[in-house]
Amino acid sequence: MSTKTALKNNGVMLNAYPDSIGNKLSDTIKMLQRPEFKDAFSLFYILPTFFNSDLDRGFSIIDYNINKELVSDVDLAALEKLNIQLKFDIVLNHLSVASPQFKDLLKNGKDSKYKDFFINWNNFWEGHGTMNDDGIIIPKEEFLNKLFMRKSGLPVLKVPFPDGSKQPYWNTFYQKIIFNKINTSDLAEIQELDETEKEVVVKKVNSAIENNAPINDLNFLKSEETNQKILNLVERNCTYLGQMDVNANSELVWDFYEETLAKVKSYGCEVLRLDAFAYLHKEVGQTNFFNVPGTWDYLSRIKGIADKNDLKLLPEIHAEYGLFLHKEVANHGYQIYDFFLPGLIIHTLEKGSNEALIKWTNEIIENGYRTVNMLGCHDGIPVLDLKGKEINGIYNKGLLLDDEIEDLMNLILDRGGRVKNLYDSEGNKISYYQVNATYFSALGESEEKLLLARAIQLFMPGIPQIWYLDLFAGANDYEAVERAGEGGHKEINRTTLTNKLIEDGLQKDIVLNQLKLIKIRNTSSAFNGHIEISNISDNLLSFKWVNGKDFAHLTANLDSFKFSVSYIEKGKNNIIRF
Repeated sequence: MSTKTALKNNGVMLNAYPDSIGNKLSDTIKMLQRPEFKDAFSLFYILPTFFNSDLDRGFSIIDYNINKELVSDVDLAALEKLNIQLKFDIVLNHLSVASPQFKDLLKNGKDSKYKDFFINWNNFWEGHGTMNDDGIIIPKEEFLNKLFMRKSGLPVLKVPFPDGSKQPYWNTFYQKIIFNKINTSDLAEIQELDETEKEVVVKKVNSAIENNAPINDLNFLKSEETNQKILNLVERNCTYLGQMDVNANSELVWDFYEETLAKVKSYGCEVLRLDAFAYLHKEVGQTNFFNVPGTWDYLSRIKGIADKNDLKLLPEIHAEYGLFLHKEVANHGYQIYDFFLPGLIIHTLEKGSNEALIKWTNEIIENGYRTVNMLGCHDGIPVLDLKGKEINGIYNKGLLLDDEIEDLMNLILDRGGRVKNLYDSEGNKISYYQVNATYFSALGESEEKLLLARAIQLFMPGIPQIWYLDLFAGANDYEAVERAGEGGHKEINRTTLTNKLIEDGLQKDIVLNQLKLIKIRNTSSAFNGHIEISNISDNLLSFKWVNGKDFAHLTANLDSFKFSVSYIEKGKNNIIRF
């Protein structure tokens, strides 16, 4: 390598929560300040518990202020001193029920400044469906069948308004309602109850909560009006958690985006990931996923705000390869996530064949895609993304055949992975979305396979994003899944590493060898040049990056998992064999 200066805009990116290592961000910074990490990373994707949030491990944003429990201004200064650029999320589609905007709506109802900031489900579908017994409009079948669901049932959360009504709001992603126990003082406003009756009511309500019994089935042997008053009070006392879809037709939402992009830039953000952007545009008669042209209009408007703040945008989207949405996003001038690579590399190593991987690599090169790639991440290992898709009667092939994808999924499940599914409007499972596992466990906990997978990732076109747990060869964390309870499948790959585990890991070859490869990728100017691919045979891989006199060359045997990396450093040829 002719230089040991990190490649700022084309270097390696660390990916972690602020508390993935130790207790807070300062512990991760201490790790990065160690000599073993010198020149390893140019960028750091810090997941959104960096901000104030309350659900979905950060993706239910309360506000975009710094979470002072995990992050300090001193941390940001230290990262700047390390010459590490930052990548953050803006969750375009939704905000928490605990956000200032939604809390104002709950407090003031129809008089709230933010009455149109979120999407009232019934208002949206008025005239396009039928009201059911629960006070929710069920869209006409031709509209309902088009909706793309991320959870079972309608994407609705009913919340209490100050007038005593419960209003349904669009809620595509997570929600949780926690019934809180009451005491007699909470019943003070129900004047028709004497103290003895209040005690009976409290006992019944709290017993139902303890036993997870339906609250609405309780009968307090009072008039219907009094019974309803009690139930309304219990519901108002609930803790509501949810990611409420924002209404992008409201200019207040765009004012909020303006404020937020300026705020994250002030923290040192260089790259901004647009989480869930494809769900933002909603229109009767269209699916609620990547509507066109509306989605492009919104992206263009966001880009205008980003340009003012000198921010690079990275739209996040999962879709089948055969839908070619990745190509559309790239053709509009955006960086794209390479969600195909994680599954392709496992397939490549397990089958001993480079065919599918080289096909995708050549597509990246030929189309000039600017990508960010990964092995593991905070979500799961994408599976649906590799599939083909029929469009207008024509079937576009996937990067893998359906039976190859099924084999891949079953292999990861056999090795302890968990599954995330997609649903139709009636709650029926329609597809596997992703498999949750650590990448190390998905590879059968083979250190040879993990190291070669890392080498392939680092030699692929695009910015390599490194999940902190993969770096330390983390295995599936079943205890974390059990602790998280229902919906806790993602915790399998989110183990918090103690400082002791870091110390121990830095004594292991699998960690130190990954760091060797990462430093080559992060500092060699060869990766600012062009890639040459030699397809000698299916079971061999040869990726060579050339930039003037600098080069970096990976040759690998996909049967034995043995490989070598040759490169230039300080004008001298070097080779490392693994």
